[in-house]
Amino acid sequence: MLTQRDQAVPSRSGPYRGVTGAYTIDPVHSSIGFSVRHAMISNVRGRFDRFEGLLILDGSDPSRSEAYVSVQTDSLDTGIQERDAHLRGPDFFDSATFPLMTFRSTGIVPLDDDEFRLTGGLRIKDIELPLDIDVVFGGAREDAYGQHRVGFEGTATLRRSDWGLAWNTPLATGGVLVGDKVTLTLDVSAIRVDRDTVA
Repeated sequence: MLTQRDQAVPSRSGPYRGVTGAYTIDPVHSSIGFSVRHAMISNVRGRFDRFEGLLILDGSDPSRSEAYVSVQTDSLDTGIQERDAHLRGPDFFDSATFPLMTFRSTGIVPLDDDEFRLTGGLRIKDIELPLDIDVVFGGAREDAYGQHRVGFEGTATLRRSDWGLAWNTPLATGGVLVGDKVTLTLDVSAIRVDRDTVA
């Protein structure tokens, strides 16, 4: 939920005018990761290896920008094959039935210098719920191949049980094997595809 302070922050149009345009996420130079508490004492980290996304950026009014990301759930990798197979199965993502999870933005609110809150809907399996992602703009420039890139880092927290990923098992010493809170981390590099955009 947006606070009065968030709603009162003015749009920062000047520094971002040059980023206006459509961009596709470069999966080779981007990552989507997650971490979750394991056995009440440590964190398990993983990532999704196959995903794609589209950013429509409006540098003169960032609040009009849009983002869409699609992730192949069977590309999940925590480094242990047996655990990954369980996570892809019916107890969790059920990748055979629901091969994609998606995020589509519904709004962007400037928070501070180069910091924004991206609001939208996250769909996992057949459940779509609101999700806020705190985003930091990393910059924009041409790479060695003359491609215009932008970079962002993002974080979000969610309760996996809200999306029906509620499997767990109790520990003999108390507590449960898998935490409910999941932290998502995004590191995005995106390439502008509308080369004729006028900044």
